[in-house]
Amino acid sequence: MAKEKIRCTWCHGLDIYMDYHDKEWGVPLHDDQKLFEMLILEGAQAGLSWITVLKKRENYRKAFDNFDVKKVSRYTEAKKAKLLLNPGIIRNKLKVNATVVNAQLFLKVAEEFGSFDKYIWQFVGGEPIVNKFKTISEVPATSPESDAMAKDLKKRGFKFVGSTICYAYMQACGMVNDHTTDCWRY
Repeated sequence: MAKEKIRCTWCHGLDIYMDYHDKEWGVPLHDDQKLFEMLILEGAQAGLSWITVLKKRENYRKAFDNFDVKKVSRYTEAKKAKLLLNPGIIRNKLKVNATVVNAQLFLKVAEEFGSFDKYIWQFVGGEPIVNKFKTISEVPATSPESDAMAKDLKKRGFKFVGSTICYAYMQACGMVNDHTTDCWRY
């Protein structure tokens, strides 16, 4: 019998969670389209569990033109109204509106810095922060880096980018490695 891999305890029990943990969480992302996708999905999570968003991820990709930031930035009121009728996504008017606003601002930041990647990775000095937590209970909800990121994004007009969301974004995009030290991904 093959020995089961040791994983961070938060992902146990559901294949979709383990797959996300094993293949994505904590892996450094530098592709602007993927960085946009994660920014939107992390914002959609606000007030909900990550599993809720993860289960709707494919629906989000279909509904939001595979997170083509240029297309999303041009969504009309009619398109937003149609999205609010889509049961495959989280139908929250503030979050749908924020997606369009954030797409517009994402493009401005990318133009200013050459890419969103160059902008966002500056908050960790261009390299992942590798923490050494033994248990998931040691992992913080925010950090000085996520505080700075949230402050700057908010100053630029981004929505659903509080420090807790930014820290989760940093984890998802591999800017922070919070796999526990016993996890095979550590």
